[in-house]
Amino acid sequence: MANLKEIRNRIASVSSTMQITSAMKMVSAAKLKKAQDAITAMRPYADKLTELLQSLSASLDADSGSTFSDNRVVNKVLVVAITSNRGLCGAFNSNIIKQSMHLVEETYAGKQVDFMAIGKKANDILGKNHTVIANHSGVYDELTFENVAMIAEDLMERFVSGEYDRIDIVYNKFKNAATQIIMTEQFLPIVPVEGAEGSGGDYIFEPSKIEIVEQLIPKSLKTQLYKGIRDSFASEHGARMTAMHKATDNATELRDQLKLTYNKARQAAITNEILEIVGGAEALNN
Repeated sequence: MANLKEIRNRIASVSSTMQITSAMKMVSAAKLKKAQDAITAMRPYADKLTELLQSLSASLDADSGSTFSDNRVVNKVLVVAITSNRGLCGAFNSNIIKQSMHLVEETYAGKQVDFMAIGKKANDILGKNHTVIANHSGVYDELTFENVAMIAEDLMERFVSGEYDRIDIVYNKFKNAATQIIMTEQFLPIVPVEGAEGSGGDYIFEPSKIEIVEQLIPKSLKTQLYKGIRDSFASEHGARMTAMHKATDNATELRDQLKLTYNKARQAAITNEILEIVGGAEALNN
């Protein structure tokens, strides 16, 4: 059995760790509320805008052939992997890395696949064995639509110029604090809604359908990327809060076990001392 000093040191160490994880849990819980409100508020708008764009794009394919709807033979793919800048959030980052590697090894096997990292974890891990053309981890320092829009513009330029034939986004969709859904969305080319060619009669276009869609496409793509990053940001805090909650519970359980072990060892030491005293007294009497 370990000596009393060693057990006391372990109890102090575990208690200190428990205080840190508990504090991190509370910080993440506070940040989660704000991030959750942000993504919940914008998700209906983003989904409706994407739906409208896909519907209108379907009716324009035969007329105008938008450059953002250009379906080419896929040889070069860009995957935008959205992770966090920090760890201690369970499997949040590793799930994105696994999904990204699945795209490389299964979905786009035999094709050129490059990555754009949004988050230090994606850049650090994927950059070891694959090409990461850009790292936008600084976007979390000030997560605004304007900053994300610049990233989306870069993606649109790379697609229009023919540098990549397809661009996908991989991120964690926020469901609740304990659940994140891994999403792989096609960013470009735009996917028209099947059977939506006749939906144009539901709208009145001014000045024209083509002009409206050409202005709507960039805004919708920027909103789609912003929603993905916002979803990931809320999911990160939910995952970290859950992970720190479990870590705090485990630390509490371990501390209680150590205290029990300490009390048993202390009791055994006291018993031995009493036995030694009694044995010494009997030896003197004899």
